[in-house]
Amino acid sequence: MKMLTETKALNKLRTLKTTYQNLIKTNYEPKAENCEICPTKGACCLDAHFVNVHITRLEAVAVRETLHKLDEEKQKEIYRRAEETIEKYNLKMDGDTFLQTFACPLFEKGVGCLIHREAKPAPCISHACYENQADLPPEILQEQTEKRIENMNKRTYGNAWSWLPLPVWMSLVNPFKEESKNKEINRR
Repeated sequence: MKMLTETKALNKLRTLKTTYQNLIKTNYEPKAENCEICPTKGACCLDAHFVNVHITRLEAVAVRETLHKLDEEKQKEIYRRAEETIEKYNLKMDGDTFLQTFACPLFEKGVGCLIHREAKPAPCISHACYENQADLPPEILQEQTEKRIENMNKRTYGNAWSWLPLPVWMSLVNPFKEESKNKEINRR
């Protein structure tokens, strides 16, 4: 298996996600409700009984790189929300993490998904409000995309990654983690 540098893998991931977004947007979203005129914008992203989006290490790095474009205080606020989400919903790194649900820390009221254009996870790309079950994108499309993402992770990190809840991976790649630990220690 030919290994990939993280930079090359991020570029391939971006291309894969863009292709997937275009496929869903062109072939399936026209049959879905328009998110822009939804009376409960973001309800699907903030429904703690519904959201269980899992990502990989490479996707977490893509999220981090996307958030890095925001000012530092905003980044810290978002990573704090991720940490609060982990605590509030008792998210774990082990066991059947796919049973764990949470409100997404990357959705901001009045703004929407903070990573929508550059790092949106495949389940989020697939999701929309469809009135008819027959109009939903076939699950196989998401599964194929996720298999390709898995392959990129293996080629980039070997086996040093797994599918984890989005806030957990955000915590693991949080560039401010040491800084916040040091502040907490100094307060004691």
